[in-house]
Amino acid sequence: MKFSTYTFVAAAAFTAAGAFAQQKMDDMKSMDMAKKPAADAKQATHKAKAMVKKVDSKAGTVTLAHEPVASLNWPSMTMNFKVKDKMLWSKLGDGKKVDVEFVKDGDDYVVTKVK
Repeated sequence: MKFSTYTFVAAAAFTAAGAFAQQKMDDMKSMDMAKKPAADAKQATHKAKAMVKKVDSKAGTVTLAHEPVASLNWPSMTMNFKVKDKMLWSKLGDGKKVDVEFVKDGDDYVVTKVK
């Protein structure tokens, strides 16, 4: 008899949890999931101190080992950035310490200024 009692209690709990989850999803039906958040009038610019690890002008990328980026809550790390402005390549030499500014562009982060 104990087995059937436990089975009944478990089945009731799962049914209630499923109904609750469905209710929460129903609350979201009025949301337009395809709608993207409004973009700021000015795109956020982020700053970091970094060391240039690798330059690939043909691919249009630079690998930077950067210090923490407070505006993004990022720790120090090494990552690739796109570089679209050809004038910046002369400031991006392997092993060079630089101050960079960058923005998010789609899935990429793009260096916009190098000091």
